[in-house]
Amino acid sequence: MLVLGDAHAIDPARRRALFAAYRAADESVAVQCGDLEYYDLPVPTHFVAGNNEDFDVVDALRHGRVRSRDVENAHLLAGDAVDVEGVRVAGLSGNYAPTQYDKPRSALVGERRRHFVRADVERAKALDDVDVLLTHQAPHGTPVMEEYDVGCRHVDDLLAALSPDLCLVGHHHEHTESTVGDTRVVTVAPVWESYYTLDPGTLALTRHETPDA
Repeated sequence: MLVLGDAHAIDPARRRALFAAYRAADESVAVQCGDLEYYDLPVPTHFVAGNNEDFDVVDALRHGRVRSRDVENAHLLAGDAVDVEGVRVAGLSGNYAPTQYDKPRSALVGERRRHFVRADVERAKALDDVDVLLTHQAPHGTPVMEEYDVGCRHVDDLLAALSPDLCLVGHHHEHTESTVGDTRVVTVAPVWESYYTLDPGTLALTRHETPDA
């Protein structure tokens, strides 16, 4: 299956890179780690929402109320899971804000809809037999080059509860690899640099350079 990092495909050049990755991979299904920003896609794509999205579209996907020709093959993972080519893939959409975490989702308006809340995390914790977890928020110990501590204890707790074989993290526009407990954690490069393919049988992740659009 195809694995995609941040796309920011509202920008035409970034969108061309996104579609170049789809063409080069030639896979029938994809997963994506947030900041997609374009939702008319060539193959079924299971994604977590990032901090940069059209949150009206994300809300419509969350509630199953999409009625737009501009949304095709985009499937949101928000505290739930789906079987993709025999791999159980779960997703936690959004990023963490301590001032929003204990609110009901219905209280989040405007750009605040980009955050996850406690109910999202608790729903994800109750999932069974997860092989791969997608997030847009990193756990502690992620070796990205940022000037702040990127780790979130709620993602740590989610990894401890689910113990997936692999966690794929967006947001940081940087490829890194680390281990949290028994889970391999990979922050994925942005789509305009790289795309990845995931072997459903072994969960081996292979990085490829995205060709020119």
